[in-house]
Parts: sequence; structure tokens; C-alpha cells
Amino acid sequence: MAESRHIETQCIHEGWQPRNGEPRQLPIYQSTTFKYDSSEEMGRLFDLEAAGYFYTRLQNPTNDAVAAKITAMEGGVAGMLTASGQAANFFALFNICEAGDHFIASSAIYGGTYNLFGVTMKKMGIDCTFVDQNLSEAELDQYFRSNTKAVFGETITNPTVSVLDLEKFARLAHRHGVPLIIDNTFATPVNCRPFEWGTDIVTHSTTKYMDGHGVTVGGCIVDSGNFDWLAHKDKFPGLTQPDPSYHGLVYAEAFGKGAYITKATAQLMRDFGSTQSPQNAFYLNLGLESLPLRMQRHCQNGQAVATFLSQQEQVAWIDYPDLPGDRYHALAQKYLPHGSCGVMAFAVKGGREAAIRFMDSLKLITIVTHVADSKTCLLHPASHTHRQLTDEQLRESGIAPDLIRLSVGVENSEDLIADLRQALAAV
Repeated sequence: MAESRHIETQCIHEGWQPRNGEPRQLPIYQSTTFKYDSSEEMGRLFDLEAAGYFYTRLQNPTNDAVAAKITAMEGGVAGMLTASGQAANFFALFNICEAGDHFIASSAIYGGTYNLFGVTMKKMGIDCTFVDQNLSEAELDQYFRSNTKAVFGETITNPTVSVLDLEKFARLAHRHGVPLIIDNTFATPVNCRPFEWGTDIVTHSTTKYMDGHGVTVGGCIVDSGNFDWLAHKDKFPGLTQPDPSYHGLVYAEAFGKGAYITKATAQLMRDFGSTQSPQNAFYLNLGLESLPLRMQRHCQNGQAVATFLSQQEQVAWIDYPDLPGDRYHALAQKYLPHGSCGVMAFAVKGGREAAIRFMDSLKLITIVTHVADSKTCLLHPASHTHRQLTDEQLRESGIAPDLIRLSVGVENSEDLIADLRQALAAV
């Protein structure tokens, strides 16, 4: 479909394009397997010599249609769905890293991703260096090694809502011959398309704004097709040297710009099986159709709520990049001119105890571990997801002990402000 079409149109029409007499809505291909008339046809699929489907653990038509939609929205060349955002981030790195390799990541990323990189992948022999994303290029340059294979960050960090300087990190990565991988979950392609700023690979937790209703867990990886793997042949043997599990096939030579996603599908999904179910992909597709409308409302409500909180005496501080005066406002204006998202971080005066009293006094806004869906919710990491950590350990991980993560939904902003006002009065 024409690239000139706006994202609002892409969200509706990309991915599934029915032919004459076919269902207008994307069908759910609820089948583990697919039938062929001859053994030779099936064999060609297993050798990656022909396109098609044979087992849903690797590929499914429903999933591929939704992945194609997200790929079009991001302006990429190929994409794949995964069972979760965690699986997407793991596959994105593991597709080009192996034991003995190293990559660099912003220290401000989501705690689950931080643990994946710093603990689990370390057990696999892959080392990650976490860096302060606000350091200068010269300071960041010193963290690269001869075995560095990628740089990773989030467009908008969770839960600290910091905005990454995409161009700075793209320059650094490309100077060292490695791709920049960006988790674009909070911004979504509606508010930021990282490929336009030099990013090579994008990931998503589709569980968040893309689904938008808190009903499906999922992830997605999209490749821009811009990184030249063959130009850095020695760094990426998995893509540029023969794969013995596919009769010596070389992905970068056989599939060109589709090499990265083909390898992730044929190797990683085959072996790890972190597949999104076709049913969940169907639900995700419904969420994507309204994504531009919802993101506009999330940002409008976020601005209204953040402005209110910034004016309250009981609020100790607030971080929201769309607020003038926020330390990331200039970067937000550059990379997110139409708004960032509905997530913000703030604190009430009085520390942990005051935070608990405030949250327990809310009547409309709910306390849940989720974020970025249609209902307004909040979380106090020190009391919930990070409750095992001391205040000192929290600060070391970049999370203030009094930080409250507020995810503003699509309700009427006046009702949300009224709930916040009465809860602050209780504090």
C-alpha cells in the first residue's frame, strides 16, 4: 500500500487486504498446521525456498497481517509478532548476539528489560553495559568494545519518562558499526517513528497502547532494512555466514533487507517458540485501528492532569516531557511534536507513607501493575514492583523512592482531576 497514506489510514487498512469475496475483517487462522498437496511443496517451506505456512509456532497468517500493519506504521520493511514485549526485546538482541558478545543499553529502561539484560542474558554469556543516556557522545563513546554488537534504549523510558536523544545514539552506534535498537512502546509510531531519526530496529510491548484495553499480552519487532549486515560481516556471523540448520543458507545474501526478521523467525521462533496466539493478534488488530484516536486523547488528558499536578502544593515534583520546563521538554518537542504519551512520574510530599495514603484514597483511578491502556491507573514502584529494594538501591536503579507512575487514560480529564484532588486532600 502507498507509503504516502497517513498513519490513521494505515492503522485501518494495512496488513489485511481482502480480495474479491474474502472477509472484510481480518480472520483468525486458529490452526496449528497448514495442508499441502505434495511433499515437495512442504519441503521447500522447510528449506526457506518458498513463502508459506506450515506450523503456527513459526508463522501464522493472522499474525503476519498484524505484523505487516505495524511494520507499515513504523515505516519498516519486515516485522514479526512475539508472545510479549519481553520476548521481543530478547529476540531483538539475541538475533545478533551470542556468548562472548557485548551490547550497550540505557540504564533508564524498564525494570523487566533491565533484569533480562543484566541478569538472564549475562548467564548466557552476553554482557550488557548500562549507561546514563544523558552523557555526552564523547563520554558514551568510551563504553564501546571490539565485541559490542548493538545499542538499546527506549524512546520514552518506563517509569521515569525520560526522552532518549535518538540521533545522538544513532550516530554513536553507526560510528562503531552496530545497529541502534529502540523500544518504542510508550510513544508508538503515532507519536514517533524512530527510523526517521536513524534507528535500525524497533520493538514494542503491544500489550500497552497498541492493544489499549488491557486484554492481550504481546510484542513486536520491526526492521528498518537500513543496516548493512554484509558491510560489517565479521561482527554479525549469524547473518553473514552459513547457517548449518538450513543447509548452509546465508541470510544476508538470500533475503537482503528481510534477512534480520527471516533469521529471527526461522531460528529463534523455531527454537524458543515465543509465539503470539492468532486470537491475541486479532484483538491487537482491533486496538490498532483506534490507536491514533486514543493517543491523541491520552496526550490531551496527560497534559491536563500534569498541569494540574504541577500546581498542587502537596506534589513534591513531577516529570512529564510535554510540560514546559521539564528537563526533557526540548527533546520531546524535537522527537514527539504531537505529544509524548499519557504516562508521567510524580511524588507527593511525605515519602512512601504519604504515597500509600494518597493511592488508597483514590476512587476512580485504580492501582494496577499495568500501564498505557484506556483506563487511568497508577503504581508506586517502591511499594509494589520494587518493594524488595532499599531507598538507596532504588536511587541506584534510577527510581526515586517516592516516585508514583501515573498512566492517564481516555476518560474525561475533569473526572480524573477531581479524583486526584480529593486524594491529595486526604494526604
